[in-house]
Amino acid sequence: MSSSMQFIKHENGCTPDSLGISHTDIPSLTSGQVLIKVACFGLNRADTLQRQGKYPAPAGESDILGLEMSGEVVQVHSQQTSPHAFEIGDKVFGLVAGGGYAEYVAVHSQHLMKVPLNMDMPQAAGIAECFLTAFQALFIENNLQPKQHVLIHAGASGVGLAAIQLAKRHGCAVAVTASSQAKLDLCKQLGADLVINYKQQDFADEIAKHWQGCDLIIDFVAGDYLNRNLKLLNIDGSVLYLAMLAGRYADNLDMAMMLGKRATVKGSTLRSRHDKYKTRLIKAFSQTCLADFDSCKLVPNIDTEYAAKDVGKAHQRLEDNNTMGKLICCW
Repeated sequence: MSSSMQFIKHENGCTPDSLGISHTDIPSLTSGQVLIKVACFGLNRADTLQRQGKYPAPAGESDILGLEMSGEVVQVHSQQTSPHAFEIGDKVFGLVAGGGYAEYVAVHSQHLMKVPLNMDMPQAAGIAECFLTAFQALFIENNLQPKQHVLIHAGASGVGLAAIQLAKRHGCAVAVTASSQAKLDLCKQLGADLVINYKQQDFADEIAKHWQGCDLIIDFVAGDYLNRNLKLLNIDGSVLYLAMLAGRYADNLDMAMMLGKRATVKGSTLRSRHDKYKTRLIKAFSQTCLADFDSCKLVPNIDTEYAAKDVGKAHQRLEDNNTMGKLICCW
């Protein structure tokens, strides 16, 4: 038996304090998997949505929350497909489609990476989901080129802070929006060239003052941001949507502006991708970026560490938009 974080639905809905510890069987391995004894797990907005019943686990995946974790390999299936086979005792981190909040989780070996040198488990638990999502947004969904201009909304989120680092590493100019001076200061510290407090400033006006336009906009907000984003795009620019914090519908889309800009508007997710896609993404990220964590050219951005039993408090902070970087829970 192992412990896992479960949620209990109350009559008034799935609130953060619905989360508690329960017990379940240690998962059995299938071909190509390894068993990880989880040390720490990262929190994501997808977890809060799943807790609320708005984002169910993909078919066949664990219904336990959690999309990323760090830990130690404790069992290896005899048929392991990874070209860099993992051994018992290896310290690893990586992606799961569910089950990351448990003490033990079965993971596709090709979805794991070895923990970088001189990095602890809480830091490692905060890399996979945000950096892979940012890498996918910049270089898989878009062919970002050096010297291009990138606007990142929610710049102090885990994905936003990862995207700042990856874009600057690639030689791009980066602007961000965030809701407080402390968040903007952190973005600036990690390389952002232009920081905008969206509660006090109109981001479209601020971009227009400093840049001719944007080649790529990464947006988690949606809603009425769509036309404002399109207005800022350079010809052949792209807007990539990763979430919809302001609502699922964008009213009054200005089609003439979208056509005139030859704009690309895309949406992207990671959790629902098939295993082969995730394998290719992790391989590309590992080959391109992983060594930079050893040299501290890239750094995980951890806001706060919690004990696993306090995960409800962490969920509440995510829902209150009161974070700068990743929230991590540790067993």
